[in-house]
Amino acid sequence: MTDQEQPGTGTHEPRTDQLGRAGLGRRFWHELSTASWLVTVLAVVLALAIAGLLIIVSDPRVQDTAGYFFTRPGDTLRAAWNSVSDAYAALFSGSFINFSEYSVGRALRPFANTLERATPLIAAGLAFAIAFRAGLFNIGVEGQIMLGATFAAFVGFTFDLPVALHVTLAILAGLVGGALWAGIAGVLKATTGAHEVIVTIMLNNVARLLLLYLLTTAAFQREGRQDPISPFVGENAVLGRLVDGSRLHVGLLLALAATVVVWWVLNRSTFGFQLRAVGLNPNAATTAGMSVGRTYVMVFLLAGALAGLAGASEALGTFRFLEPGISGGLGFDAITVALLGRAQPWGVVAAAILFGALRAGGGRMQAVTQTPIDIVLVVQALIVLFVVAPALVRAIFGLKEPKAGPVAVATAGSEA
Repeated sequence: MTDQEQPGTGTHEPRTDQLGRAGLGRRFWHELSTASWLVTVLAVVLALAIAGLLIIVSDPRVQDTAGYFFTRPGDTLRAAWNSVSDAYAALFSGSFINFSEYSVGRALRPFANTLERATPLIAAGLAFAIAFRAGLFNIGVEGQIMLGATFAAFVGFTFDLPVALHVTLAILAGLVGGALWAGIAGVLKATTGAHEVIVTIMLNNVARLLLLYLLTTAAFQREGRQDPISPFVGENAVLGRLVDGSRLHVGLLLALAATVVVWWVLNRSTFGFQLRAVGLNPNAATTAGMSVGRTYVMVFLLAGALAGLAGASEALGTFRFLEPGISGGLGFDAITVALLGRAQPWGVVAAAILFGALRAGGGRMQAVTQTPIDIVLVVQALIVLFVVAPALVRAIFGLKEPKAGPVAVATAGSEA
C-alpha cells in the first residue's frame, strides 16, 4: 500500500480539496445565475441584440447584398456586421470616448455629455424609486419636475443676491416646489385613500397647464417676447459648468449627493425602516404602531423634493431659463430608470448613465451611419420589456429563479 493509499496520512486531502473547489465553483455559479442584477445586464444585452437586428434589416447596404445572398453570402454577412458595428461604434464614441479626437479632454467630452443627460434622470429616478419602495407609484414625477423648475427659475431671474445665497435659495425653491406638488398626492392618499396613480397623472396635466399660463404673465415672460419663455436666470443663480465645451454642471454633484442621502435614508434610518415596512405590508406596519398615512405623506414630500431637484438642475444648469418643454419627458423616463435600477439608489445612478449614454450617442449614431435615432427608443423600450419580464430573460439564458433579496423586497413593496 502506497502512502497515497494509507489512511490518516493526508492522502485524501488532494481529492477533498478538489471536491471543495468543485463545490465552491458550483456555489459561485448558483449565486451568479440567481443574482437579480444579472437579469438586468442580460436584459440590456438582449435589447441591444434585437436592436442590432433592426439596424441590419433597415440598412440599404444589407438589403442590396441580400439580393444575391445565395451566390455570395459572405457579402451579406459582412455588410450586416459592418452595419451593426459601425452603428454601435458611433453610439459609443458619441456617449463615452471619441478616440478620433486629438486630446484627452476632447476625447472624454462625450462622456461629459452623457453625465449631463443623466443628471436629471438620477434625481428623477430616485423620486420614483423611493416611492416605489414604499409601495407607491409616483407617476407624477413629470409634473413635480415642472414645479421644481418653475420655483427655482423664478427665484433665479427675479432676485439679485450674492452667489452662494442666490444659488442656494434657488435650489431650495426647486426642492420646495416639487415637494409641495407631490405632497398633494400624499395628503389625498393618506386622508381619503385616493389612488396615487390617478392623482399624480392628473397633477401632471395641471402642472403643464399651470406652467403654460405662468409663462404668459408679466412676472414670468421675457421682455420683448410674445412666446412662452422666461427671462434668463441671473448669473449668481446659475449652476457652474464642470467641463469646458460641455453643458455638464454642478447639478451632477447635487444628484450624487441626493443618491447618498436616499441610500442612507433607506438603509440606515428609522424612517427608512418604516418606509420599507409600509411598502411590504401596510396592515402589519399599522399593527406594529406605525402611521401609514404619515409615512405616505413624508414619502411623497421626499420624492417630490428629489423631482424638484431634477427640475432645478435643468432650469439653473442646463437651460438657464424656463420654457414649457423644460421637463422633456424626464418624469416618464425616470420610471424606466428606476425600474431598470431595481429601485436601488446606486442602481438608479447606473441606469441613468446608461440612458444618458443612449441619448447622448444617438445623435452621433444617426449622423455618422444614418441609423434612425428611433433605434434608441426601441432599445429603451426593449430594456423595460425584459426588465419587467425577468422570467423571460431567465428562460432564454437558462438561469435559475432568484433568491429573496432587495429586489424581491422592492417587488413586494410594489404589490403591497
